[in-house]
Amino acid sequence: MSVLVDTSVWVNYFRGTGDSEVVNLLIEENLVITNDLILIELIPFLHLNKEEPIIKLLKEIKKYPIVIDWENISQMQIACLQNGINGIGIPDLIIAQNAIQNHLHLFTFDKHFNLISKLIPLSMY
Repeated sequence: MSVLVDTSVWVNYFRGTGDSEVVNLLIEENLVITNDLILIELIPFLHLNKEEPIIKLLKEIKKYPIVIDWENISQMQIACLQNGINGIGIPDLIIAQNAIQNHLHLFTFDKHFNLISKLIPLSMY
């Protein structure tokens, strides 16, 4: 079971809050997966804070390529809107699609992913 660790989890991890033990276990078990979108959300802030060793470590995590199926993204957005789930950003839909395409569990603290997972086959960790 590989786990796509979302930006929200990493932010809490770096702050020492949230489920740090869970992230540590996933890292130790080599189950953590990332993608370029998650990295690009994290790296600029880490760079500003001069956290180069952390950036280096994040770049060493196994990365799954993002293959965007825009029609699928559109259908996910339509399903969200039809079910009263407003304000879901395209980057989050791309992260959800990446998890689904690669049969990954998504570990996130963003509650809207739980709502999305009731509409599409998104496996939550």
